[in-house]
Amino acid sequence: MKRFTHFVLVSSVLLLILNSCVSKKEVLYFQDIENLRNQQDSVSYNTVIRPDDLLTITVSALNPETVLPFNPPLVSTPSGDGTINGARQIQTYLVDKDGSIEFPVLGTLNLGGLTRQKATRLLKKRLSAYVKEPIINLRILNFTISVLGEVQRPGTFTVNDERVTILEALGLAGDMTIFGEREKVQVIREENGNTKYAVLDFTSVDLINSPFYYLQQNDVVIVPPNSAQIQSSGFNRNTSVFISIAGIIISVISIFTR
Repeated sequence: MKRFTHFVLVSSVLLLILNSCVSKKEVLYFQDIENLRNQQDSVSYNTVIRPDDLLTITVSALNPETVLPFNPPLVSTPSGDGTINGARQIQTYLVDKDGSIEFPVLGTLNLGGLTRQKATRLLKKRLSAYVKEPIINLRILNFTISVLGEVQRPGTFTVNDERVTILEALGLAGDMTIFGEREKVQVIREENGNTKYAVLDFTSVDLINSPFYYLQQNDVVIVPPNSAQIQSSGFNRNTSVFISIAGIIISVISIFTR
């Protein structure tokens, strides 16, 4: 009886230890960080305007009166019962499926596929026929990314400055959990009506030179579970707790049966 009790106790402890062990290779980021000094940043980042983007465009100049026709007045937003609640919002422009917007005086403008800088230059060129030295401020309001899977706070996040790296995206989601597969993080991207994806390795500094290092609006980042988490999914997550309790009970029994 004592030998059996001792065997069960030792087995329980070993199972508990094995269950809690995680290899450093499965956890550490940038394990070849010493190579970072030799890396050349070959990624050029540009935000591209796409269908369904929501834009704000503000025109200014030395003579404020000349830009009034190009800056629609603030609009009031109706409340749930249909009444005006007094809140004022800047006029926005929704990019249609063809990549176009309707702009005051200028009419239809095709901005789809242009970077924010190119779209600004186009507007400035067209407005120069009406306004002397116009200044254009164009922003994308609905620049969002989604982070799913083995992270602390999965969800969709709005990025105000239209520039976010995949590392910053993970930071918004509270970082990967200990069970995240760091060598197989997936990024899904819609581009020109097609779906693209990439598999990124967070244990290598080569990640920094990936074209997916800088995220685009509506990108989806998915952190899959590692092999240990997949294997444990077939068991009750409280197994280790049950083993600990069983070990304590067996210890107590062995004390009283000596």
